Amino acid sequence: MSRYRGARVRIIRRLDALPGLSRKTLRRSYRPGQHGQRSRKPSEYAIRLEEKQKLRFNYGLGEKQLLKYIQIAKKTKGSTGLVLLQLIEMRLDNILFRLGMAPTIPAARQLVNHGHICVNGKVVSIASFQCKPKDIISLKSVDKLRKLIENSLSIKGTCPSHLELDKDKLEGKVNNIINRESILLPLNELLVIEFYSRK
Repeated sequence: MSRYRGARVRIIRRLDALPGLSRKTLRRSYRPGQHGQRSRKPSEYAIRLEEKQKLRFNYGLGEKQLLKYIQIAKKTKGSTGLVLLQLIEMRLDNILFRLGMAPTIPAARQLVNHGHICVNGKVVSIASFQCKPKDIISLKSVDKLRKLIENSLSIKGTCPSHLELDKDKLEGKVNNIINRESILLPLNELLVIEFYSRK
C-alpha cells in the first residue's frame, strides 16, 4: 500500500475535518495553495472525488484497497454505503483508534504492524484485520506500552457504544457492528459509491 507521507494539515485544510488523520489544530481556515482564499463552485465530479479522498486519507487506505472494499460492499445485502463504512470501521487499526489506545489511525496501524496487539490472545500484525463481535483486543506486553496508551486514553473522550474498554487491564471488546450514528467522519458515502459506479 502506498501511504501518504506528505503534510497532513494541508490535507485537512483541503478536505475539512479528518479525525483519524491528525490531532493538529488549524491556524488557517481557508484551503491551501495560492488560490485557496478564492471562492469556487466545484463540479459534480469534484464533489464526488473530494468525498472519496476524505475516506481514503482519514482511514489511510490505498486506491486498490478502497476499490476492494467497495466490491465486497456491493455483493453484501443492505445499503452499499453503510456496509462500506462498517467494513472500514471494523478494521483492527480503526478499532484501536476508536478505543482510544492510539491518538490517530496511523499511530494505531504502527502498533499493529510492530506486533504489539493481540486479538483473542493471538498476535495480529495486519492492520486491515477484520474484527468481529465478541473479539477481545489486548496488548502483547502491557508494561512497555502502558505509558503510551494511558497518555492516549487521557486525551481521548468516551468510547463508542459498539466497543467496550477496560482501562485497568488495557483491554477492549467489540460488542457489535458499528452503526451510522457512531461514525465520526462527516461524509456522504453515497457519493463515494457513485464515484466508483461511473468508472
